[in-house]
Amino acid sequence: MNKDIMMNVTNRSHSSVGYPVPDNANGLTRQFAVGETKQISFDELQKLSWMPGGMYLLQNCLVIKNEEAVSEILGDVEPEYYYSEQDVRNLLENGTIDQLLDCLDYGTDGVIDLLTNLAVELEIPDMRKRTAIMNKTGFNINRAIELRHEDEEDEVAAAPPTQKARRAAPMETSSANHRRTAAPKYKVVGE
Repeated sequence: MNKDIMMNVTNRSHSSVGYPVPDNANGLTRQFAVGETKQISFDELQKLSWMPGGMYLLQNCLVIKNEEAVSEILGDVEPEYYYSEQDVRNLLENGTIDQLLDCLDYGTDGVIDLLTNLAVELEIPDMRKRTAIMNKTGFNINRAIELRHEDEEDEVAAAPPTQKARRAAPMETSSANHRRTAAPKYKVVGE
């Protein structure tokens, strides 16, 4: 494969990902925000795979959107490697329990992070899926949903009170001047 070919690489994990650009004397680092996609050369990705921790990033946190490059750098990967957010959402909403279990068994760490976060966000109603996720990851979807609701209730309770609005004009009073004045604290001396 041509080393100068550029390809899309996406951070699929639930945290930012960064690495020092290989063979860069200037100390340049590449940072990916959650869900961010960047154009990276095949050469850089191949050199990243040779760095300590680089292969882990490529297998579990980043997804390379070029099957030929994936095959050359990572070898054979499971179909779950390519799962996008939409694929995981569809799996949680419409997939079978066996498809979910396969995803939990063969999916990368990034896919499993995405799966657990979407399960909480979507509040998946299938208790079998919630239990399967907890058994495989130790992440309790039920408790995470409860905590999310508690946070939302706290935010509503902590919201500033709405401004009072008058329903009618105030009544007229008998005294024209309501201002109180006190004697000055200090004696003012004229020039």
